[in-house]
Amino acid sequence: MNINQATDYGFRAVLYLARNSEKKLVEAQTIARNEVVPMRFLLKIMPSLIKAGIVRSQRGVGGGYALARDPQDITLLDVLEAIEGPICLNRCLDDGYCSKQGPPDCRIHQSLNAIQNNLSREFSRYNFADLLD
Repeated sequence: MNINQATDYGFRAVLYLARNSEKKLVEAQTIARNEVVPMRFLLKIMPSLIKAGIVRSQRGVGGGYALARDPQDITLLDVLEAIEGPICLNRCLDDGYCSKQGPPDCRIHQSLNAIQNNLSREFSRYNFADLLD
């Protein structure tokens, strides 16, 4: 399992906005330059973060981006799922895809489900206020 590059850039952008939350809005160019994120990638991931309610934006002169929520209320899982979708280790964990109809018959399904739940829980443990400290 790999976190894709867009999610890594999303983590960086949200952390930068959390560090600069005293500013009303931060221009995309400023985020891209300071976090070493290619502008084309930044502009590609920001709509996903906006749609998820993590970031807000304002267009036009003096526009830019800011966090839509307090950094304490945004977790790594929130950003990961905004960009990549829900964590799913195997298609058998999606509803209707397990050829053995999942638990209680399939021990592999049970094990993968437990691992996936633990992974989600760990990503949820870290919020962006914690990452500022």
